[in-house]
Amino acid sequence: MSERSPVLSVRGLSVRFMMPGGEAVAAVTDVHFDVAPGECLALVGESGCGKSVLASALLGLLPANARTAGTALLGDHLDLLHADERTLARTVRGRRIGLVPQSPAAHLTPVRTVRSQLGETVAELTGVRGRAALRAAAEAAAARAAFPSDHLDRHPHELSGGLAQRAATALALAGDAPLLLADEPTTGLDRDLVDRTADELRRHVDADGGGHALLMITHDLNAAERIADRVAVMYAGRLVELTDANAFFGAPGPRHPYSRGLLAALPERAFTPVPGMPPELGALPEGCAFAPRCERATDICRAVLPPPREGFACHHPASVPWPEDARA
Repeated sequence: MSERSPVLSVRGLSVRFMMPGGEAVAAVTDVHFDVAPGECLALVGESGCGKSVLASALLGLLPANARTAGTALLGDHLDLLHADERTLARTVRGRRIGLVPQSPAAHLTPVRTVRSQLGETVAELTGVRGRAALRAAAEAAAARAAFPSDHLDRHPHELSGGLAQRAATALALAGDAPLLLADEPTTGLDRDLVDRTADELRRHVDADGGGHALLMITHDLNAAERIADRVAVMYAGRLVELTDANAFFGAPGPRHPYSRGLLAALPERAFTPVPGMPPELGALPEGCAFAPRCERATDICRAVLPPPREGFACHHPASVPWPEDARA
């Protein structure tokens, strides 16, 4: 991983949704992380934990009732949370941040073929001109995302969900943006295509001497293990752990009990789901939000929010011996 300045530096990022009657729902709370050149950071957690809201905040795609706080510096100076729509539309989306969306069909123009959309994207973002050059560039972008060339002249409604996902990935890769933000990039793909897509995203990170970076939001821990340098675990809108991927998936393993629960749920591991359900963001419990589902929880967990320390936020981290006087 590079010692150069981060491609993305997030500090204190919070997102609140203002509801009718004045209630504020905390979807993301006080998130801190960096993504360095040459790094893939995998952001993982169950549905509803705030991962996609965080991605939308970085791209300026939140609904009108959202309120943000904190900073998210792209490079050395551009704060994504305070940039105006003109700046985001003209200089950020596609050019400096390539997006692989969670719902690709919504990002594909329904009345145009995949080939024409790829060609237009290449022309706009890279300056390539000429029919033959654009055709070759579109086919190269499609090949990078394992999109079949004999489907390039089809419209989005003629594609399966997996093919639509690959088309969206091809569009994101076409601009060669310094930061790639991939929101569930392997949805709808079989295992071979998951591996191929993950490997292509990794190649994007490693291109040009490792000057690119990837923030991958995913439920697929196998894909994360395959390509991530670090893993950030989100629960109920907060980061509960941020650690090296080798330590997370290998030894000593994650420190937070929720992180360990996610790993234990994998079929090739214990195949044991995390008990219970995540809390509603509008009705978070006092203290640690994971406490109602955690077998290690004590009175302090249910009353006091654990401060982040050494890359995790837990009163009783899993790899620390259980204190005999802490049982409640």
